[in-house]
Amino acid sequence: MTKKMLKFVDVKQETPVKRSTSKRKGDFNEIYNEFITDKAKEQSSRCSQCGVPFCQIHCPLSNNIPDWLKLTAEGRLREAYEISQSTNNMPEVCGRICPQDRLCEGNCVIEQSGHGTVTIGSVEKYINDTAWEKGWVKPVKVSKELKQSIGIIGAGPAGMACAEELRKSGYQVTIYDRYDRPGGLLIYGIPNFKLEKFVVERRTKLLKDSGIKFVQNFEVGKNKSLYELKEKHDAILISTGVYKAREINIPGHNLKNIFPAMEFLTASNRKGLGDKVKLFDDGTLNAQGKDVVVIGGGDTAMDCVRTSVRQKAKSVKCLYRRDRENMPGSAREVGNAIEEGVDFVWLTSPKSFIGKDKVEAVEVNKMKLGEPDSTGRRRPVIDAGSEYKINADLVIKSLGFDPEDLPKLFDAKELGISQWGTIKIDLKTMQTNLNGVFAAGDIVRGASLVVWAIRDGRDAAVQIEKYLQSKVDKKKSVEAA
Repeated sequence: MTKKMLKFVDVKQETPVKRSTSKRKGDFNEIYNEFITDKAKEQSSRCSQCGVPFCQIHCPLSNNIPDWLKLTAEGRLREAYEISQSTNNMPEVCGRICPQDRLCEGNCVIEQSGHGTVTIGSVEKYINDTAWEKGWVKPVKVSKELKQSIGIIGAGPAGMACAEELRKSGYQVTIYDRYDRPGGLLIYGIPNFKLEKFVVERRTKLLKDSGIKFVQNFEVGKNKSLYELKEKHDAILISTGVYKAREINIPGHNLKNIFPAMEFLTASNRKGLGDKVKLFDDGTLNAQGKDVVVIGGGDTAMDCVRTSVRQKAKSVKCLYRRDRENMPGSAREVGNAIEEGVDFVWLTSPKSFIGKDKVEAVEVNKMKLGEPDSTGRRRPVIDAGSEYKINADLVIKSLGFDPEDLPKLFDAKELGISQWGTIKIDLKTMQTNLNGVFAAGDIVRGASLVVWAIRDGRDAAVQIEKYLQSKVDKKKSVEAA
């Protein structure tokens, strides 16, 4: 092992080369070039093969990272792929969009020792892109078809991960989704420069080829109620995610040209997919030539500012009420945005929107950091008398997401929800207060990461299978009696 691994002392950390800033600002293609085989082997060989693998511990999926790094270093790519996909239903997606700097790479032992982390995400992307190119990724082959069926509401990462796991066991699975394409935020929320859409589309096709049915443009509560779906299937999973944008109720918030982040990103992604998008085509949701102000500091805000740059905005400013060190988004994404010309206005909070009919400027307060709040981050406090104006033709609100009122939308008033509007589940069984109805992903935990949604979907599949098997066992017991 020491011959192939533990080379972090002699081999420096390298990430795949980024395309030049000038080139990547001109299109929506992914910004990193691919690892070549030799470089992937070399960087994998830097792994120290820790006795306690903190990278794995801090991965929500508990991916067996040291093993597939070792296999990559040894040139055993097919085996590396098999290990990678055994715990992750979308490794090629996670390799691209996971905030590795906050998870596996941020907790790498050699990173802590000052040698620079192993480039785990880049190697993961390389392994799985190679697997697709070589034809190693195959649809699920069911050895025995089962009659029991599961209806999954929501075609995002949690729903698709759960569907694949249940299909492996032979269950009949149907995914219902209100949008015209499967993928959820992977399709409409994340820009191409982070996740090109063919990556999601080929994964969706794989699930279809595995025998999973997709029903698009289907709204629960309108096409069928939750109870009607429950009658049709032996079990139901709710994995809708959270889409309701948080509002900022300050003077002028009703002015035109102030939009939620998802509305802006969806318009851009739809245009990239070849759709006709009225509000984009007429210039309303197109940043070209405009002074754009994005409010927020998470990953979605980074998607908005970097999309605005590519739409050739006149200027792009990101307002965040804390400093750079306290931003919730990926430090890597912030760095990419700064390279691309985004102006970050730290310690700044909007006070009002100014304009007659359309927004013309944002009045802001400068902030100071006070004592830590319940999250451990220092609380932002208004610096009295520090107000000033920032020009704005387009304002994008990226303040996070809340759950929609699902009991009302689904025509299922009895469905239990928490004080935050998320669905309440038994944490052990993942079942709601309605028998046979389960829930997973952001609709349970609140807005979170794709990797957590995949984990929740996989866990839900285990619990649904236990529930269905108990129904079979009970029926057999009654028949035997």
